[in-house]
Amino acid sequence: MTSLRFRHLVPFVLAAALACSTASQTPPKVPSPEAAAKSATADVKVLASDQLGGRLTGSAGADSAAAYIARRFAQSGLQAAPGGWFQNYTVPKEAPAVQQAGLGEIHGKNVIGILPGSDPALRNETVVVGAHYDHLGLGGFGALDPDSTGRVHNGADDNASGTAALLTIADQLRAAPPGRTVVFIAFSGEELGLLGSDYYVKHPLYPLASTEAMINLDMVGRLRNDKLIVYGTGTATEFTALLDSLNWYAKFDLRPQPEGYGPSDQTSFYAAKVPVLHFFTDLHEDYHKSTDDWDKINSPGLVRVADFAAAMVTAIGNRPGRLTFVDMPPPQPKGGVAATSGYGAYLGTIPDMAAGDVGGARITGVTKGSPSQLGGLQAGDIITKIGDYDVPDLVGMTTALRAYKPGDKVVIKVLRDGKPMSFDVTLGKRGG
Repeated sequence: MTSLRFRHLVPFVLAAALACSTASQTPPKVPSPEAAAKSATADVKVLASDQLGGRLTGSAGADSAAAYIARRFAQSGLQAAPGGWFQNYTVPKEAPAVQQAGLGEIHGKNVIGILPGSDPALRNETVVVGAHYDHLGLGGFGALDPDSTGRVHNGADDNASGTAALLTIADQLRAAPPGRTVVFIAFSGEELGLLGSDYYVKHPLYPLASTEAMINLDMVGRLRNDKLIVYGTGTATEFTALLDSLNWYAKFDLRPQPEGYGPSDQTSFYAAKVPVLHFFTDLHEDYHKSTDDWDKINSPGLVRVADFAAAMVTAIGNRPGRLTFVDMPPPQPKGGVAATSGYGAYLGTIPDMAAGDVGGARITGVTKGSPSQLGGLQAGDIITKIGDYDVPDLVGMTTALRAYKPGDKVVIKVLRDGKPMSFDVTLGKRGG
């Protein structure tokens, strides 16, 4: 089997190709593909069980999932962070994400485990491997089967599968840790607006300047016909060659996508100028529906994806030099009604979905080449006015942009580090 061949060759191929592994002379002892698939199935069954109630961030079921992940991190030999396994955060009821979901104040928690690097010269640099463990609870907001509101949405593929892959990678790498430290993070709040990853980026365990890359696993449980989509291949100059060399053994029908922005947790890191990769086995008919259950997961395929990601983490973790970050704009829709309907003019900011009452709309970044970047806006700015329109919050910002058309020139007022500033911006067109 391809997965068996790939799994046993990875440690030796990387050691020979990179000539910088510090693994011992004895072959690394990793679980067999069959044992790994059995373990992954067990992880998905627990996380996607009715008893956890769909793992809505802030719920008792989500807390139970977090506790389970922490236990599994410990079993995999990971170390807890100095403050413990959990990175707790609070999202105020005024935050856009909470208001959109119709929720009150939310208390979320990321689960973090550390695999110390094996190279004294590299161990202060890190590779983050992440997957979100939250889902939609009992449906409603975010669900694509509205008639199922009140039924448990188990989210087996989205994203118990990615969480199981995260645990599989931890089980594998403990036998041969890369030179750089690996930070494993199970994020909460992804379904509400990347809340957990956004919080980590703002409160990183290790400086983002020393974070080499972020590898994201979201919906990796439905591998079909060997098709594996990888987003972010254009975010570091070296990624394409690394992926191609590893895929010589993995034999995936690899579908590289260069963009680093997307609707998952890698976006938070890419906005902070960290190279990212997002592994994804594509959408399916059960996406965001109550029918996304554990028995539809392709566990051997999940393990193949996890093995491939683990090899990538090892390759990045053992490189003697740093990756070369590439700042690129997000893809734009190709014209038509969908490109502009409901949005008005294009500004190109990345909203802070977890911001409370800050007296405006805070942004966590600006996209390359966008009107906001060309006009001088930057991450951390709080937009208070666009043209003639006050911007009390994100909703007000959306309303203001809808009032203008592409090509309009407006003055945008912001608070930057508490100081009022103004910028002349020419608004753009979506998909232009």
